[in-house]
Amino acid sequence: MRDVLPQLLAWWREGRPVAMGTVVATWKSAPRQAGAAMLVGPDGEAVGSVSGGCVEGAVYELGEQVLGGGRPVLQRYGVSDDDAFAVGLTCGGILDVFVEQVDPATFPDLDEVADDVEAGRPVAVATLVEHPDPDRVGARIVVRPQDAGTPTRGSLGSPRFDAAVTDDARGLLAAGRTETLGYGPDGERRGEGARVFVSSYAPRPRMIVFGAIDFAAALARIGTFLGYRVTVCDARPVFATRSRFPDADEVVVSWPHRYLAAEAEAGRIDRRTVLAVLTHDPKFDVPVLQVALRLPEVGYIGAMGSRRTHEDRLARLRDAGLTDDELARLSSPIGLDLGARTPEETAVSIAAEIISTEWGGTGDRLTETAGAIHRH
Repeated sequence: MRDVLPQLLAWWREGRPVAMGTVVATWKSAPRQAGAAMLVGPDGEAVGSVSGGCVEGAVYELGEQVLGGGRPVLQRYGVSDDDAFAVGLTCGGILDVFVEQVDPATFPDLDEVADDVEAGRPVAVATLVEHPDPDRVGARIVVRPQDAGTPTRGSLGSPRFDAAVTDDARGLLAAGRTETLGYGPDGERRGEGARVFVSSYAPRPRMIVFGAIDFAAALARIGTFLGYRVTVCDARPVFATRSRFPDADEVVVSWPHRYLAAEAEAGRIDRRTVLAVLTHDPKFDVPVLQVALRLPEVGYIGAMGSRRTHEDRLARLRDAGLTDDELARLSSPIGLDLGARTPEETAVSIAAEIISTEWGGTGDRLTETAGAIHRH
C-alpha cells in the first residue's frame, strides 16, 4: 500500500470509495512481493501494480465488482512455470491478491496510518483476508509498538482474535516483515480456516557509509534508490558536507567509531542496518570495525580496500582482540566481482552484495543457475 498511499489518501479524504488489490502472499517466481498494491479509482483510474502487468486486467475487473457492491475477494493467480501463459502470468509463480473497498467507513484510521508512515513511525495494518464467516472478511486492526502508548484500533471480531494478532503483528513490525498468518476462526494459533495479512510499515532501514569520498557519494545515491535512510559519516569537516552528498539523508561530522557506538547505544542499529566502511585508512576503519563486528545484530558490514589492505586490516583487528567468528562477519574486499572501476560501478557492486546477503543469493549469473529466481 505504501506506493499508492498518496492517491488512496486523496480519494479517501474526498469520501470517494476505491477498490484496492493487495498482494498478500507469493510463491515461486511471482514478480511482486507481498504488500504491492493496485487501486481502481472512483472514475475508473488504475494506479499501481500487483504483478508488473501480468494479471492487472483481472484484478481491475474484480475491483470494479467490489466497487459495485460486491464482498471483498481473495483471489489466487498462478499456474506452473511450464504453462504460465495460460492465465497471463507470464513469469510463472503464484500470488494471492485481496481486493477490497476502501473508504472512510471501511478504513476509518487510514489518515492516522498515513501520518505514521510519513513520519517514519512504525505501524502495522492487519486485515482479515480469509474466514469461514464471509461477513468478517475485510475486518482490520491497526497495531503500533507496545511502547507507543496507543491502543490497537479496530477489531477482527473477538477480543481473543485481536489479542493474538496484535502480539504477532508487533513481532513482525519489530522485524520489519510483512506476512500472511494463519489462525483458527477465533484466533487459535494452531487452528486453520482464517488468514490475516499483516502489512508492516517500519521506518526505512539504515545505510551508514563511513568515509566522505567519491565512492561514498555514489553509494549514497544507490542506497537512497534502494529505499535506505542513508547517513554519511566522516571525522573531517572539510569533506563531510551536504553539498558533496546531496543524496544522503544526513551528513555527520564525527569519528566513525564514536558515532556508531552512540547510535548502537541509542538503539538505532538493527538487523536491517547496512554498514559500509570506505575510508581504507587504519586510523578510521579499524576502530569503527571493532565496534561494528561486535554488535549483536547488523545486516551487513563491508570494508573497502585492496587485498593487501584487507590482510593488514585483519591483522590489526586480531591484535585488537577480535575473534575469527567476529571477523567472519566482515565482507572485505567489499562488493561482488563485477569488474567495477568507477565509483558508480563500485556502488552497484556493493549494492549487489548487500542484496545477495539479504536474500541468500549466490551472485552468479542467472543463466548459469537453476531453480527458483526469487528467494523468500
